[in-house]
Amino acid sequence: MLIARLIADPETLGDNLARATAQIEEAGAEVAGAGMLDFCESVLEIEVVGGDAAMVRGILDACFPACDFLLSDRVIETPRLFVSDMDSTMISAECIDELADFAGLKDRIAAITERAMQGELDFESALRERVGLLKDLPEAAITQCLDERIRPMPGARTLVSTLKSRGCHTVLVTGGFHSFADPVAAQLGFDRVVGNRLEIADGKLTGALVGGIVDSSVKKTVLEEEMGRLGPATVSLATGDGANDIPMIAAATHGIAYYAKPKARQAADGWIDRGDLTSILHLFGIAREDWVID
Repeated sequence: MLIARLIADPETLGDNLARATAQIEEAGAEVAGAGMLDFCESVLEIEVVGGDAAMVRGILDACFPACDFLLSDRVIETPRLFVSDMDSTMISAECIDELADFAGLKDRIAAITERAMQGELDFESALRERVGLLKDLPEAAITQCLDERIRPMPGARTLVSTLKSRGCHTVLVTGGFHSFADPVAAQLGFDRVVGNRLEIADGKLTGALVGGIVDSSVKKTVLEEEMGRLGPATVSLATGDGANDIPMIAAATHGIAYYAKPKARQAADGWIDRGDLTSILHLFGIAREDWVID
């Protein structure tokens, strides 16, 4: 059985559900049940028997535009591991693009970032190119950027705090930099941080990185290592928005794309296209009165 949960426009919910049910049954599957969750009334749950996941996903995506969505082939339980990307997922900016603005290079560097996130460029070479362009930028620009430009995504702290209150281990893993990720993780409450390190000498960026690169393979490895530590049956959740998040999203029990690039969205089990990060709590059936709101 496949279980689909979604949050959509309530005014069109009935008509869209009827259309989706007809299409699923025309494709040879059966809608065994459909209704709003008792403990989370904004969420529609649909149970499908005998259906192919790609088919069900495609039909529901077409019938419920701009929805928040999760599809699972198992009972949906609160995850015990949450691994998330940072830039444009937990925070509303791409840190390297904002830092580049202090060097007068934002447009040039942002164009490279966008192509890398779309999966058009090799991540490591694109990262090294962008960092190289920041050579001689004063270290003080990092602090100024953090203070003026870096803000959590709506619902980020509530999502992390609520999952942690239910025994979930939380990891922030980013192709960005510890200079940003460490304070962001402290603000949002993540248990662990994995990221890249900018090399700094004499108060300036050198244009180089220290140590290995956190790329898509490292993100996946972090998820797998944490699952191995917690136990192979651990229910995991991964969120991200770009191409370098795809292996991590695909390896998780539940991979959710957050306002994502097309390739990342296609690789995920679900997506947030409508609400903020607290929609993830709704999709996992965690009632609003049980959220931890600081």
